[in-house]
Amino acid sequence: MADGEQSTVEQALDAARAEFGVRSGFPPEVVAAAVEAAKRPVAPSEKHGDRRDLPLVTVDPPGSRDLDQAVCIQRTDGDGFRLFYAIADVGFWVDRGGAVEQEAWKRGVTFYTPDHREPLYPPEISQQAGSLLADEDRPCILFDFTLDDKAEVTGFQVSPAIVRSRAQLTYAQVTEHVCEGETLFASEEWAGTLTEMRRFGELRRAQEAARGGVSLPLVSQHVAQMTAQRLGYELEFEQPAPSEEWNEQVSLLIGHQAAVEMVRGGIGMLRVMGGADPRAVEKFRRAALAMGFAWPEGMAYAEFIHSLDRAHPRLTPLVWQARPVMRGADYVAFNGEPPADPVHHALAMQYAHATAPLRRLGDRYVLDLLVTLAAGARPSAEEAETLARVPAVMNEAETRESKLERRSVDVAEAWVLRERVGEVFPATCLDTRGHGVEVQIDDPPVRAVAQLAEGVTAPEPGTPVRVRLAGTDVLTGRTEFTLEPSA
Repeated sequence: MADGEQSTVEQALDAARAEFGVRSGFPPEVVAAAVEAAKRPVAPSEKHGDRRDLPLVTVDPPGSRDLDQAVCIQRTDGDGFRLFYAIADVGFWVDRGGAVEQEAWKRGVTFYTPDHREPLYPPEISQQAGSLLADEDRPCILFDFTLDDKAEVTGFQVSPAIVRSRAQLTYAQVTEHVCEGETLFASEEWAGTLTEMRRFGELRRAQEAARGGVSLPLVSQHVAQMTAQRLGYELEFEQPAPSEEWNEQVSLLIGHQAAVEMVRGGIGMLRVMGGADPRAVEKFRRAALAMGFAWPEGMAYAEFIHSLDRAHPRLTPLVWQARPVMRGADYVAFNGEPPADPVHHALAMQYAHATAPLRRLGDRYVLDLLVTLAAGARPSAEEAETLARVPAVMNEAETRESKLERRSVDVAEAWVLRERVGEVFPATCLDTRGHGVEVQIDDPPVRAVAQLAEGVTAPEPGTPVRVRLAGTDVLTGRTEFTLEPSA
Protein backbone atom coordinates (compact mmCIF):
# COMPACT_ATOMS: atom_id res chain seq x y z
CA MET A 1 0.00 0.00 0.00
CA ALA A 2 1.47 3.36 -1.04
CA ASP A 3 1.82 6.07 1.60
CA GLY A 4 -0.85 8.25 0.02
CA GLU A 5 -3.32 5.39 -0.17
CA GLN A 6 -2.62 4.38 3.40
CA SER A 7 -3.21 7.96 4.46
CA THR A 8 -6.59 7.95 2.71
CA VAL A 9 -7.60 4.71 4.43
CA GLU A 10 -6.49 5.93 7.83
CA GLN A 11 -8.30 9.22 7.28
CA ALA A 12 -11.45 7.23 6.51
CA LEU A 13 -11.11 5.12 9.66
CA ASP A 14 -10.29 8.17 11.79
CA ALA A 15 -13.42 9.86 10.44
CA ALA A 16 -15.50 6.77 11.19
CA ARG A 17 -14.26 6.61 14.77
CA ALA A 18 -15.09 10.28 15.24
CA GLU A 19 -18.52 9.92 13.63
CA PHE A 20 -19.47 7.01 15.89
CA GLY A 21 -18.19 8.61 19.07
CA VAL A 22 -15.19 6.37 19.74
CA ARG A 23 -13.05 8.01 22.39
CA SER A 24 -9.35 8.33 21.60
CA GLY A 25 -6.81 7.94 24.38
CA PHE A 26 -7.43 8.25 28.11
CA PRO A 27 -7.55 11.46 30.17
CA PRO A 28 -4.47 11.96 32.42
CA GLU A 29 -6.46 11.43 35.62
CA VAL A 30 -7.73 8.07 34.34
CA VAL A 31 -4.23 6.93 33.38
CA ALA A 32 -2.92 8.03 36.77
CA ALA A 33 -5.66 6.08 38.58
CA ALA A 34 -4.98 3.00 36.46
CA VAL A 35 -1.24 3.18 37.12
CA GLU A 36 -1.87 3.44 40.85
CA ALA A 37 -4.39 0.58 40.84
CA ALA A 38 -1.95 -1.63 38.92
CA LYS A 39 0.44 -1.46 41.89
CA ARG A 40 -1.95 -3.35 44.17
CA PRO A 41 -0.33 -6.50 45.58
CA VAL A 42 -1.74 -9.79 44.34
CA ALA A 43 -1.77 -12.64 46.84
CA PRO A 44 -4.19 -15.26 48.16
CA SER A 45 -6.49 -13.87 50.83
CA GLU A 46 -9.66 -14.65 52.71
CA LYS A 47 -11.60 -13.49 49.65
CA HIS A 48 -9.35 -14.82 46.88
CA GLY A 49 -8.45 -18.45 47.45
CA ASP A 50 -5.16 -19.88 46.20
CA ARG A 51 -5.67 -21.88 42.99
CA ARG A 52 -2.23 -21.41 41.49
CA ASP A 53 -2.02 -25.19 41.39
CA LEU A 54 -4.33 -25.29 38.37
CA PRO A 55 -2.46 -25.73 35.05
CA LEU A 56 -4.50 -23.08 33.24
CA VAL A 57 -3.69 -21.79 29.74
CA THR A 58 -5.04 -18.93 27.66
CA VAL A 59 -6.08 -19.36 24.01
CA ASP A 60 -6.41 -16.20 21.92
CA PRO A 61 -5.57 -14.65 18.55
CA PRO A 62 -1.84 -14.06 18.01
CA GLY A 63 -0.47 -10.94 19.65
CA SER A 64 -3.35 -10.55 22.12
CA ARG A 65 -2.55 -8.83 25.41
CA ASP A 66 -6.01 -8.33 26.91
CA LEU A 67 -6.41 -11.92 28.10
CA ASP A 68 -9.79 -12.29 29.81
CA GLN A 69 -9.95 -16.08 30.24
CA ALA A 70 -7.81 -19.08 31.08
CA VAL A 71 -8.98 -22.69 30.95
CA CYS A 72 -8.14 -26.09 32.42
CA ILE A 73 -10.11 -29.22 31.45
CA GLN A 74 -9.42 -32.57 33.07
CA ARG A 75 -10.92 -35.99 32.36
CA THR A 76 -12.71 -37.63 35.28
CA ASP A 77 -13.73 -41.21 35.96
CA GLY A 78 -16.39 -42.37 33.54
CA ASP A 79 -15.11 -40.05 30.80
CA GLY A 80 -16.65 -36.96 32.38
CA PHE A 81 -14.98 -33.58 32.76
CA ARG A 82 -13.73 -31.22 35.44
CA LEU A 83 -13.68 -27.76 33.89
CA PHE A 84 -12.00 -24.76 35.49
CA TYR A 85 -12.45 -21.40 33.79
CA ALA A 86 -10.73 -18.31 35.18
CA ILE A 87 -12.04 -14.89 34.14
CA ALA A 88 -10.13 -11.68 34.87
CA ASP A 89 -11.40 -10.00 38.04
CA VAL A 90 -11.80 -6.42 36.83
CA GLY A 91 -13.41 -5.45 40.14
CA PHE A 92 -10.06 -6.07 41.87
CA TRP A 93 -8.48 -3.27 39.86
CA VAL A 94 -11.35 -0.92 39.00
CA ASP A 95 -13.03 0.77 41.94
CA ARG A 96 -16.72 1.49 41.72
CA GLY A 97 -17.25 5.21 41.36
CA GLY A 98 -13.59 5.85 40.52
CA ALA A 99 -12.11 7.64 37.50
CA VAL A 100 -11.33 4.41 35.60
CA GLU A 101 -14.88 3.09 35.96
CA GLN A 102 -16.42 6.42 34.98
CA GLU A 103 -14.34 6.50 31.79
CA ALA A 104 -15.30 2.89 30.98
CA TRP A 105 -18.99 3.84 31.14
CA LYS A 106 -18.32 6.39 28.38
CA ARG A 107 -16.85 3.63 26.18
CA GLY A 108 -18.87 0.49 26.87
CA VAL A 109 -16.69 -1.84 24.80
CA THR A 110 -13.27 -2.14 23.21
CA PHE A 111 -13.52 -0.88 19.63
CA TYR A 112 -11.57 -2.72 16.92
CA THR A 113 -10.65 -1.34 13.50
CA PRO A 114 -8.02 -2.62 11.04
CA ASP A 115 -5.46 0.02 12.03
CA HIS A 116 -6.24 0.56 15.68
CA ARG A 117 -7.79 -0.76 18.88
CA GLU A 118 -9.35 1.59 21.42
CA PRO A 119 -9.58 -0.35 24.71
CA LEU A 120 -12.29 -0.22 27.34
CA TYR A 121 -9.74 0.15 30.16
CA PRO A 122 -6.27 1.72 30.09
CA PRO A 123 -3.53 -0.70 28.98
CA GLU A 124 -2.02 -0.64 32.48
CA ILE A 125 -5.05 -2.70 33.52
CA SER A 126 -6.45 -4.29 30.34
CA GLN A 127 -3.11 -5.47 28.91
CA GLN A 128 -0.94 -5.68 32.00
CA ALA A 129 -2.10 -5.95 35.62
CA GLY A 130 -5.59 -7.27 34.89
CA SER A 131 -4.67 -9.54 31.98
CA LEU A 132 -4.19 -13.26 32.66
CA LEU A 133 -0.67 -13.25 31.30
CA ALA A 134 1.43 -16.39 31.54
CA ASP A 135 3.61 -16.92 34.63
CA GLU A 136 1.95 -14.08 36.55
CA ASP A 137 -0.25 -14.31 39.66
CA ARG A 138 -3.62 -12.81 38.81
CA PRO A 139 -6.97 -12.32 40.59
CA CYS A 140 -9.86 -13.97 38.81
CA ILE A 141 -13.42 -15.19 39.12
CA LEU A 142 -13.04 -18.96 38.92
CA PHE A 143 -15.82 -21.15 37.51
CA ASP A 144 -15.60 -24.80 38.56
CA PHE A 145 -17.78 -27.36 36.74
CA THR A 146 -18.19 -31.09 36.90
CA LEU A 147 -19.77 -32.58 33.80
CA ASP A 148 -20.74 -36.09 32.71
CA ASP A 149 -19.55 -37.96 29.64
CA LYS A 150 -22.06 -36.06 27.49
CA ALA A 151 -20.73 -32.72 28.76
CA GLU A 152 -23.89 -32.04 30.75
CA VAL A 153 -23.39 -30.07 33.97
CA THR A 154 -23.65 -32.11 37.17
CA GLY A 155 -22.04 -29.64 39.59
CA PHE A 156 -21.03 -25.99 39.67
CA GLN A 157 -19.50 -23.35 41.90
CA VAL A 158 -17.93 -19.92 41.41
CA SER A 159 -15.59 -17.91 43.63
CA PRO A 160 -12.76 -15.36 43.49
CA ALA A 161 -9.26 -16.88 43.34
CA ILE A 162 -5.62 -16.18 42.59
CA VAL A 163 -4.37 -18.17 39.59
CA ARG A 164 -1.25 -18.40 37.45
CA SER A 165 -1.60 -19.21 33.76
CA ARG A 166 1.05 -21.57 32.45
CA ALA A 167 1.10 -20.58 28.77
CA GLN A 168 -0.33 -18.15 26.24
CA LEU A 169 -1.42 -20.15 23.20
CA THR A 170 -2.96 -19.26 19.85
CA TYR A 171 -5.83 -21.10 18.19
CA ALA A 172 -3.44 -22.30 15.49
CA GLN A 173 -1.13 -23.87 18.08
CA VAL A 174 -3.98 -25.67 19.82
CA THR A 175 -5.31 -26.95 16.50
CA GLU A 176 -1.86 -28.13 15.43
CA HIS A 177 -1.27 -29.99 18.69
CA VAL A 178 -4.66 -31.72 18.77
CA CYS A 179 -5.07 -32.48 15.08
CA GLU A 180 -1.50 -33.48 14.25
CA GLY A 181 -0.70 -36.21 16.74
CA GLU A 182 -0.70 -34.33 20.05
CA THR A 183 3.09 -34.00 20.00
CA LEU A 184 3.66 -30.23 19.94
CA PHE A 185 3.13 -29.81 23.70
CA ALA A 186 3.25 -33.45 24.77
CA SER A 187 5.65 -32.81 27.66
CA GLU A 188 3.59 -30.00 29.21
CA GLU A 189 1.45 -30.61 32.30
CA TRP A 190 -1.43 -28.77 30.63
CA ALA A 191 -1.37 -30.67 27.31
CA GLY A 192 -4.38 -32.77 28.36
CA THR A 193 -6.53 -29.62 28.48
CA LEU A 194 -6.13 -29.19 24.72
CA THR A 195 -7.23 -32.75 23.97
CA GLU A 196 -10.19 -32.52 26.34
CA MET A 197 -11.13 -29.12 24.90
CA ARG A 198 -11.74 -30.78 21.56
CA ARG A 199 -13.84 -33.57 23.06
CA PHE A 200 -15.79 -31.11 25.21
CA GLY A 201 -16.31 -28.67 22.31
CA GLU A 202 -17.58 -31.33 19.95
CA LEU A 203 -20.03 -32.70 22.53
CA ARG A 204 -21.36 -29.24 23.40
CA ARG A 205 -21.67 -28.28 19.73
CA ALA A 206 -23.71 -31.45 19.12
CA GLN A 207 -26.02 -30.36 21.95
CA GLU A 208 -26.28 -26.92 20.37
CA ALA A 209 -27.25 -28.42 17.02
CA ALA A 210 -29.80 -30.73 18.65
CA ARG A 211 -31.61 -27.85 20.35
CA GLY A 212 -31.51 -25.71 17.17
CA GLY A 213 -28.94 -23.21 18.37
CA VAL A 214 -26.45 -21.35 16.20
CA SER A 215 -23.21 -19.78 17.40
CA LEU A 216 -21.55 -17.95 14.53
CA PRO A 217 -17.82 -18.74 14.18
CA LEU A 218 -16.81 -15.09 14.04
CA VAL A 219 -15.83 -12.40 16.51
CA SER A 220 -15.28 -8.70 15.96
CA GLN A 221 -11.52 -9.17 15.80
CA HIS A 222 -12.04 -11.34 12.71
CA VAL A 223 -13.92 -8.50 11.01
CA ALA A 224 -11.01 -6.18 11.76
CA GLN A 225 -8.51 -8.77 10.49
CA MET A 226 -10.57 -9.47 7.37
CA THR A 227 -10.70 -5.79 6.47
CA ALA A 228 -7.04 -5.34 7.36
CA GLN A 229 -6.12 -8.03 4.86
CA ARG A 230 -8.10 -6.26 2.16
CA LEU A 231 -6.41 -2.98 3.01
CA GLY A 232 -2.96 -4.51 2.80
CA TYR A 233 -1.89 -4.09 6.42
CA GLU A 234 1.04 -6.26 7.47
CA LEU A 235 -0.69 -8.22 10.24
CA GLU A 236 -0.40 -11.76 11.52
CA PHE A 237 -3.76 -13.25 10.56
CA GLU A 238 -5.54 -16.48 11.42
CA GLN A 239 -8.57 -17.89 9.68
CA PRO A 240 -11.15 -19.28 12.12
CA ALA A 241 -9.68 -22.56 13.40
CA PRO A 242 -11.42 -25.64 14.84
CA SER A 243 -9.95 -24.87 18.26
CA GLU A 244 -11.68 -21.49 18.22
CA GLU A 245 -14.99 -23.31 17.99
CA TRP A 246 -14.07 -25.68 20.83
CA ASN A 247 -13.06 -22.76 23.03
CA GLU A 248 -16.21 -20.90 22.08
CA GLN A 249 -18.31 -23.76 23.44
CA VAL A 250 -16.57 -23.37 26.80
CA SER A 251 -17.41 -19.67 26.80
CA LEU A 252 -21.03 -20.38 25.85
CA LEU A 253 -21.37 -22.77 28.78
CA ILE A 254 -20.11 -20.05 31.13
CA GLY A 255 -22.64 -17.59 29.71
CA HIS A 256 -25.46 -20.07 30.03
CA GLN A 257 -24.58 -21.00 33.60
CA ALA A 258 -24.31 -17.31 34.52
CA ALA A 259 -27.82 -16.76 33.18
CA VAL A 260 -29.19 -19.79 35.05
CA GLU A 261 -27.69 -18.60 38.34
CA MET A 262 -29.05 -15.07 37.93
CA VAL A 263 -32.54 -16.25 37.02
CA ARG A 264 -32.45 -18.57 40.03
CA GLY A 265 -31.30 -15.65 42.19
CA GLY A 266 -34.01 -13.32 40.91
CA ILE A 267 -31.65 -10.57 39.76
CA GLY A 268 -29.27 -10.13 36.86
CA MET A 269 -28.67 -9.08 33.28
CA LEU A 270 -29.37 -11.37 30.33
CA ARG A 271 -28.44 -11.26 26.68
CA VAL A 272 -31.67 -11.93 24.78
CA MET A 273 -32.41 -12.27 21.07
CA GLY A 274 -35.54 -12.96 19.05
CA GLY A 275 -35.92 -15.70 16.48
CA ALA A 276 -34.73 -15.73 12.89
CA ASP A 277 -36.37 -13.44 10.35
CA PRO A 278 -37.62 -15.74 7.52
CA ARG A 279 -37.10 -13.05 4.87
CA ALA A 280 -33.54 -12.45 6.06
CA VAL A 281 -32.87 -16.21 6.09
CA GLU A 282 -33.94 -16.51 2.45
CA LYS A 283 -31.81 -13.53 1.44
CA PHE A 284 -28.82 -15.01 3.27
CA ARG A 285 -29.42 -18.36 1.54
CA ARG A 286 -29.21 -16.70 -1.87
CA ALA A 287 -25.97 -14.97 -0.85
CA ALA A 288 -24.48 -18.25 0.40
CA LEU A 289 -25.32 -20.05 -2.83
CA ALA A 290 -23.86 -17.18 -4.85
CA MET A 291 -20.62 -17.45 -2.83
CA GLY A 292 -20.31 -21.15 -3.63
CA PHE A 293 -21.63 -22.73 -0.43
CA ALA A 294 -23.85 -25.81 -0.68
CA TRP A 295 -27.27 -25.24 0.89
CA PRO A 296 -29.72 -27.92 -0.22
CA GLU A 297 -33.38 -27.02 -0.56
CA GLY A 298 -35.19 -27.68 2.72
CA MET A 299 -32.10 -27.47 4.93
CA ALA A 300 -32.79 -25.25 7.96
CA TYR A 301 -30.64 -22.20 8.72
CA ALA A 302 -29.18 -23.73 11.89
CA GLU A 303 -28.39 -26.97 10.09
CA PHE A 304 -26.61 -25.05 7.32
CA ILE A 305 -24.46 -23.10 9.79
CA HIS A 306 -23.47 -26.33 11.53
CA SER A 307 -22.55 -27.87 8.16
CA LEU A 308 -20.06 -25.13 7.22
CA ASP A 309 -16.47 -26.09 6.54
CA ARG A 310 -14.42 -23.92 8.92
CA ALA A 311 -11.53 -24.02 6.45
CA HIS A 312 -13.55 -22.49 3.61
CA PRO A 313 -11.70 -19.39 2.33
CA ARG A 314 -14.93 -17.38 2.22
CA LEU A 315 -16.17 -18.33 5.67
CA THR A 316 -15.47 -14.96 7.32
CA PRO A 317 -17.28 -12.80 4.73
CA LEU A 318 -20.15 -15.32 4.67
CA VAL A 319 -20.67 -15.29 8.42
CA TRP A 320 -20.35 -11.51 8.48
CA GLN A 321 -23.37 -11.45 6.18
CA ALA A 322 -25.28 -13.87 8.43
CA ARG A 323 -25.57 -11.32 11.22
CA PRO A 324 -28.84 -9.74 10.03
CA VAL A 325 -30.57 -13.14 9.98
CA MET A 326 -31.34 -13.11 13.69
CA ARG A 327 -33.34 -10.28 15.18
CA GLY A 328 -31.22 -7.84 17.18
CA ALA A 329 -29.75 -8.91 20.52
CA ASP A 330 -30.32 -6.80 23.62
CA TYR A 331 -29.16 -6.61 27.20
CA VAL A 332 -32.03 -6.79 29.68
CA ALA A 333 -31.64 -6.31 33.44
CA PHE A 334 -34.18 -7.64 35.93
CA ASN A 335 -34.73 -7.55 39.67
CA GLY A 336 -37.43 -10.02 40.63
CA GLU A 337 -39.16 -11.74 37.73
CA PRO A 338 -36.96 -12.38 34.66
CA PRO A 339 -37.98 -10.98 31.24
CA ALA A 340 -41.10 -12.49 29.67
CA ASP A 341 -38.89 -14.13 27.02
CA PRO A 342 -35.49 -14.68 28.70
CA VAL A 343 -34.04 -16.75 25.85
CA HIS A 344 -31.27 -15.99 23.38
CA HIS A 345 -33.03 -17.64 20.44
CA ALA A 346 -29.91 -17.85 18.25
CA LEU A 347 -28.33 -20.03 20.93
CA ALA A 348 -31.65 -21.60 21.93
CA MET A 349 -30.95 -21.16 25.64
CA GLN A 350 -30.75 -18.58 28.41
CA TYR A 351 -27.50 -16.68 28.12
CA ALA A 352 -25.50 -13.81 29.61
CA HIS A 353 -22.27 -12.12 28.68
CA ALA A 354 -19.68 -12.82 31.36
CA THR A 355 -16.40 -13.94 29.76
CA ALA A 356 -14.85 -10.68 28.47
CA PRO A 357 -14.76 -8.14 31.33
CA LEU A 358 -11.60 -6.48 29.99
CA ARG A 359 -13.41 -5.74 26.71
CA ARG A 360 -17.11 -5.40 27.65
CA LEU A 361 -18.34 -3.15 30.44
CA GLY A 362 -21.32 -5.26 31.48
CA ASP A 363 -19.40 -8.49 32.11
CA ARG A 364 -17.71 -7.08 35.21
CA TYR A 365 -21.08 -6.44 36.90
CA VAL A 366 -22.40 -9.89 36.01
CA LEU A 367 -19.29 -11.48 37.56
CA ASP A 368 -19.55 -9.35 40.69
CA LEU A 369 -23.19 -10.37 41.03
CA LEU A 370 -22.45 -14.09 40.56
CA VAL A 371 -19.90 -14.00 43.39
CA THR A 372 -22.41 -12.25 45.65
CA LEU A 373 -25.16 -14.76 44.87
CA ALA A 374 -22.79 -17.72 45.31
CA ALA A 375 -22.03 -16.47 48.82
CA GLY A 376 -25.74 -16.58 49.64
CA ALA A 377 -25.99 -12.77 49.76
CA ARG A 378 -27.89 -10.10 47.84
CA PRO A 379 -26.41 -7.07 46.07
CA SER A 380 -26.82 -3.73 47.79
CA ALA A 381 -29.46 -1.29 46.58
CA GLU A 382 -26.70 0.77 44.96
CA GLU A 383 -25.26 -2.27 43.17
CA ALA A 384 -28.70 -3.28 41.93
CA GLU A 385 -29.31 0.24 40.65
CA THR A 386 -25.96 0.22 38.83
CA LEU A 387 -26.79 -3.12 37.21
CA ALA A 388 -30.14 -1.73 36.03
CA ARG A 389 -28.34 1.09 34.21
CA VAL A 390 -25.86 -1.12 32.38
CA PRO A 391 -28.13 -2.40 29.54
CA ALA A 392 -28.75 1.04 28.06
CA VAL A 393 -25.02 1.76 27.99
CA MET A 394 -24.17 -1.63 26.49
CA ASN A 395 -26.91 -1.56 23.86
CA GLU A 396 -25.80 1.90 22.74
CA ALA A 397 -22.11 0.96 22.71
CA GLU A 398 -22.69 -2.21 20.70
CA THR A 399 -24.78 -0.26 18.20
CA ARG A 400 -21.81 2.06 17.68
CA GLU A 401 -19.48 -0.94 17.49
CA SER A 402 -21.64 -2.54 14.79
CA LYS A 403 -21.74 0.69 12.77
CA LEU A 404 -17.97 1.03 13.02
CA GLU A 405 -17.48 -2.57 11.86
CA ARG A 406 -19.81 -1.98 8.93
CA ARG A 407 -17.98 1.20 7.94
CA SER A 408 -14.61 -0.56 8.21
CA VAL A 409 -15.83 -3.24 5.83
CA ASP A 410 -17.24 -0.58 3.48
CA VAL A 411 -13.91 1.27 3.46
CA ALA A 412 -12.05 -1.96 2.74
CA GLU A 413 -14.38 -2.84 -0.12
CA ALA A 414 -14.10 0.64 -1.62
CA TRP A 415 -10.31 0.45 -1.41
CA VAL A 416 -10.16 -3.01 -3.00
CA LEU A 417 -12.39 -1.85 -5.87
CA ARG A 418 -10.97 1.66 -6.32
CA GLU A 419 -9.09 0.85 -9.56
CA ARG A 420 -11.89 -1.19 -11.12
CA VAL A 421 -14.43 1.54 -11.85
CA GLY A 422 -16.23 0.78 -15.10
CA GLU A 423 -15.82 -3.00 -14.81
CA VAL A 424 -18.79 -5.35 -14.97
CA PHE A 425 -19.13 -8.06 -12.29
CA PRO A 426 -21.25 -11.23 -12.27
CA ALA A 427 -23.63 -11.19 -9.29
CA THR A 428 -26.83 -12.67 -7.89
CA CYS A 429 -29.94 -10.68 -7.06
CA LEU A 430 -30.79 -11.09 -3.37
CA ASP A 431 -33.71 -8.69 -2.97
CA THR A 432 -35.21 -5.44 -4.19
CA ARG A 433 -34.55 -2.26 -2.24
CA GLY A 434 -36.24 0.98 -3.24
CA HIS A 435 -34.92 1.98 -6.65
CA GLY A 436 -32.19 -0.62 -6.53
CA VAL A 437 -31.53 -4.30 -6.06
CA GLU A 438 -29.40 -5.90 -3.38
CA VAL A 439 -26.81 -8.16 -4.99
CA GLN A 440 -24.09 -10.58 -4.01
CA ILE A 441 -21.07 -10.09 -6.26
CA ASP A 442 -19.20 -13.27 -7.09
CA ASP A 443 -15.62 -11.98 -6.85
CA PRO A 444 -14.68 -10.18 -4.72
CA PRO A 445 -17.41 -11.49 -2.35
CA VAL A 446 -19.09 -8.09 -1.83
CA ARG A 447 -22.71 -7.44 -0.96
CA ALA A 448 -23.96 -4.19 -2.49
CA VAL A 449 -26.97 -2.29 -3.81
CA ALA A 450 -27.07 -1.71 -7.56
CA GLN A 451 -29.22 1.14 -8.85
CA LEU A 452 -31.86 0.50 -11.51
CA ALA A 453 -31.75 2.57 -14.68
CA GLU A 454 -35.02 4.23 -15.64
CA GLY A 455 -37.37 1.75 -17.26
CA VAL A 456 -35.36 -1.29 -16.12
CA THR A 457 -37.40 -3.88 -14.26
CA ALA A 458 -35.96 -5.38 -11.10
CA PRO A 459 -35.04 -9.05 -11.54
CA GLU A 460 -36.49 -11.79 -9.38
CA PRO A 461 -34.49 -12.70 -6.26
CA GLY A 462 -32.04 -15.49 -7.02
CA THR A 463 -31.57 -14.39 -10.64
CA PRO A 464 -27.99 -14.12 -11.99
CA VAL A 465 -27.28 -10.50 -12.97
CA ARG A 466 -24.41 -8.28 -14.05
CA VAL A 467 -23.53 -5.02 -12.30
CA ARG A 468 -21.19 -2.22 -13.32
CA LEU A 469 -19.04 -0.38 -10.78
CA ALA A 470 -19.92 3.29 -11.32
CA GLY A 471 -17.68 4.82 -8.64
CA THR A 472 -15.96 4.49 -5.28
CA ASP A 473 -15.05 6.83 -2.44
CA VAL A 474 -12.65 5.33 0.10
CA LEU A 475 -13.05 8.23 2.55
CA THR A 476 -16.76 7.53 2.96
CA GLY A 477 -16.64 3.80 2.22
CA ARG A 478 -19.03 4.33 -0.68
CA THR A 479 -19.28 2.06 -3.73
CA GLU A 480 -21.83 2.72 -6.46
CA PHE A 481 -23.08 -0.01 -8.79
CA THR A 482 -25.64 0.02 -11.58
CA LEU A 483 -27.56 -2.96 -12.90
CA GLU A 484 -26.65 -3.90 -16.44
CA PRO A 485 -29.59 -4.57 -18.82
CA SER A 486 -30.24 -8.26 -19.27
CA ALA A 487 -28.85 -9.73 -22.48
